[in-house]
Amino acid sequence: MYKIDFSHPCHVHFIGIGGISMSGFAELLHSAGFTVSGSDHTKSHITEHLEKLGIHIIYEQTSSNITSDIDFIVYTAAIHPDNPEFAKAKADGIPMMERAEMVGQIMKNYETAIAVAGTHGKTTTTSMLSHILLAGNMDPTISVGGILKALGGNIRIGDSGNFLTEACEYTNSFLKFNPTLSIILNIEAEHLDFFKDLEDIRRSFQLFAKRLPETGVLIINGEIKNYQEICKDISCPYLAYSLTDSSCSLFASNISYDEQGFGSFDVIYHGKNLGRVSLHVVGRHNISNALAAIGASLSLHIDMEHIKEGLSAFHGTDRRFQHKGCIKGITIIDDYAHHPTEIRASLTAAKQLESKQVWCVFQPHTYSRTKAFLKEFAQALSLADKIVLADIYSAREVDTGEISSQDLQKELEALGKTAWYFPSFDEIENFLLENCSNGDLLITMGAGNIVTVGEDLLGL
Repeated sequence: MYKIDFSHPCHVHFIGIGGISMSGFAELLHSAGFTVSGSDHTKSHITEHLEKLGIHIIYEQTSSNITSDIDFIVYTAAIHPDNPEFAKAKADGIPMMERAEMVGQIMKNYETAIAVAGTHGKTTTTSMLSHILLAGNMDPTISVGGILKALGGNIRIGDSGNFLTEACEYTNSFLKFNPTLSIILNIEAEHLDFFKDLEDIRRSFQLFAKRLPETGVLIINGEIKNYQEICKDISCPYLAYSLTDSSCSLFASNISYDEQGFGSFDVIYHGKNLGRVSLHVVGRHNISNALAAIGASLSLHIDMEHIKEGLSAFHGTDRRFQHKGCIKGITIIDDYAHHPTEIRASLTAAKQLESKQVWCVFQPHTYSRTKAFLKEFAQALSLADKIVLADIYSAREVDTGEISSQDLQKELEALGKTAWYFPSFDEIENFLLENCSNGDLLITMGAGNIVTVGEDLLGL
């Protein structure tokens, strides 16, 4: 296996450099003195930013992009062996590594490497912890899976031994990471196109926890079923947190919400009240995310005042219950939720806000996920007053004709809900303009491109 040597920067080429994670690490290596090049199919604001830094990007993937001066290549799990760049590099014997392997090697370059894992909430919790680390003058290097205003993007290059990133379980990629502090937010059935079942996912998280060294620490949600099983056989201590179980070492007490749905709570740490924290993001799920970030911060010996300051400064990330604007008295929110648990959390938060009706415009993400959780999707979406469905966003999958949004519409109707399906965004937008009323809350929801519906309505 090729080893990245920060003391001897060389030429690295990224296949798919425009991705939210790949672009950030390309910038990180560029800042460390590496010569960085890359390819992608389309130009974006992310690739334009990289080009301004001096990174050479080609907007097509052909074998001619692989030149003899390239020392090693990084690619994502989405790149297949028949990709012309991948095939040429392999034929030429150029060292290659998947993105997760690169991240794992980069983590070894830092004294404190924090990895935020869980089937939901990774980006939000990483962002919350980013704000706390900045408030605490920890000068961290940060890679986050979204655009965070405090960073001016998705990456921050620090000048300290502190590193923070998200850790995704899909394809077991986080098992290549080398953290010294790990957070496990939740463990639920997800990515069933890769994992066999929930037990398979739990085994993966257990292996992730075991990657911590003796000097490390694990922060884990005490509301995960049999969470102690995940912690067994790890060589370091763990800290459990909870919103419901006061026996956990870290507990959120006296939870309340203001008229905007923002949560406040007392932080109880080993039985001691450390003070009250007030958030500027909505929902109970974000109190749980904040508690995880607090647990990590306390383990890093960050004082409570800086923790409060950091969390108070956090107002959310792009596509996480993001306020997009208002038109004709209709408030438009965009949310990345694409799993039933996420949908339920976001719609529960939405129902706490003052509005006449909550409209949810949902775009299912991947055929396999829609098929696996069809009934669960319907139950979660039924929390909305009105539901509008778009076609399934295929992402990495091929439509076999087994499942469609109309199947989800039928499930919703079986629950007594009225749901509308339209095959095009234009039809959805026209329907919303005709049927939404002053005082309504409209949420565009999904991990695909459904965000454009709300943006089109607002003229953004």
